[in-house]
Amino acid sequence: MKLVTAAQMRAIDRETIEHHSIPGSTLMENAGRGIADYILTTLKIEAHQSVAVFCGKGNNGGDGLVIARHLFEAEVPLTVYYLGPTSAMSEDARLNFDRALRVGVPMREVTSPTDLPEHLNADIIVDAVFGTGFSGSPNGIAANMIDYINRNAKEGVEVVAVDLPSGLDADTGAHAGAVVHASHTCTLALPKLGLYLSPGRELAGKSVAVIPIGIPDDVINKMSLTIDLITEDAVRAWLPPRKPGGHKGDFGKLFVLAGSTGLTGAAALTGLAAMRSGTGLVKVGCPASVQPILAIKLTEVTTARLPEVKRSGTLALRSLGEIRAYIDEHDAVVIGPGIGRHHETRELVHRLVNKLDKPAILDADGLNAFESALDKLEFRESVAPLVLTPHPGEFARLTGEAVPAEINARALLAVAYAKRLRVTLVLKGSPTLVADASGRCYLNPTGNSGMATGGSGDVLSGMIGAFLAQGAEATRAAFLAVYLHGLAGDFAADMLTERAMIAGDLIDCLPEAFLMLDQR
Repeated sequence: MKLVTAAQMRAIDRETIEHHSIPGSTLMENAGRGIADYILTTLKIEAHQSVAVFCGKGNNGGDGLVIARHLFEAEVPLTVYYLGPTSAMSEDARLNFDRALRVGVPMREVTSPTDLPEHLNADIIVDAVFGTGFSGSPNGIAANMIDYINRNAKEGVEVVAVDLPSGLDADTGAHAGAVVHASHTCTLALPKLGLYLSPGRELAGKSVAVIPIGIPDDVINKMSLTIDLITEDAVRAWLPPRKPGGHKGDFGKLFVLAGSTGLTGAAALTGLAAMRSGTGLVKVGCPASVQPILAIKLTEVTTARLPEVKRSGTLALRSLGEIRAYIDEHDAVVIGPGIGRHHETRELVHRLVNKLDKPAILDADGLNAFESALDKLEFRESVAPLVLTPHPGEFARLTGEAVPAEINARALLAVAYAKRLRVTLVLKGSPTLVADASGRCYLNPTGNSGMATGGSGDVLSGMIGAFLAQGAEATRAAFLAVYLHGLAGDFAADMLTERAMIAGDLIDCLPEAFLMLDQR
């Protein structure tokens, strides 16, 4: 599902109205009816519950008036609080104000803070004050209305934001002043970027629902939209199938090249995460001196002793032949977690990657091996699928380019290097992006700050490797892994708090993440 900026959404609306003969009032009617249905069916408002609808003067307020009319006709007790005067409303908002008035929707004009009731008798608030066209900082009575909504939210009233929480920047997820803290957001036609960038993603509430409003598909397809949203439905559809009568060989074999003296944890996390993600067999190849440690850490994962650099505890170049033999026996390979930066290990990685004939993930020190040697990665002989998983620091070391803060610029940079290097590139961060050589870029909506802890990346590498070993195409394997990695993190945060989480908690919560997808 495409993500849009405010300007892109305006262009889509304009194209729909001007070239497809669909009036703005029809789009507004579809939007309001869709959100009213969401409140009635998804939130399951009960007969005794009441709604307060807060409307601004623009088209977002018009959406709110349509919502109010449909809820009123469904016999939901409600009151509309609108920013006056009506003469300042947009044309379509004024049209729907008159329609609501004709059917008897209770209305209260708000021109000063005293027009807002001291005690709001409502179970649900609909926030339709500002939409995607808003920028800057709310002021005057509009700011008072936003503060009033938030005061009631703190007292337990559910807040449903129309399109996005009022006061939020649709492009950046930032806000310059008062902003609504929503419980749910019903975004219209297409999701807005700002709903997935902090603090917007937190302000959007527990769920973001996309409400169709009748935009033709060809209007969306002709727009130059850079980023797609990874959705739960797509993840569920793309999960590798499980044969009811399958054996362990049917579910993929993964070889993990990882670990060195002092860095056995990275290898263990990668191997365990792969096992928890459905792989039939996982083997960790590591320096001989650390193999006994990993054998104790890992029960379900097998280990292989490999030649090491004397007194270094890192993989030696002479291990190349053995490693290639192990790769031949497996369906996919992970290279890099905790292998260190010894010059022999670095050369080993260069030679392995150059002639890889199995799908692979290059992570951590596997990526660092190509610092100041990007040409060796770019001009490798191998045509096997390759996934790179850098965080911004690793990306900068690898490419010599800093990762920009602005999300569209970040996406374009990720796509440029995915194309140049012929890889799937997972640019980790908040949010994580997945780009591939075809020019596609996906934004992951799951995860939280508790995942900013040592070892989280090793877990992700194991998960991507697991899906590659089970036969998923490289971009899909990355797509699946980042979503489920973040979802497990969200479950862990609910149980343990973001402050107390460690990387191993992500592995422990993976069953719950998979179960959620399987049960819906």
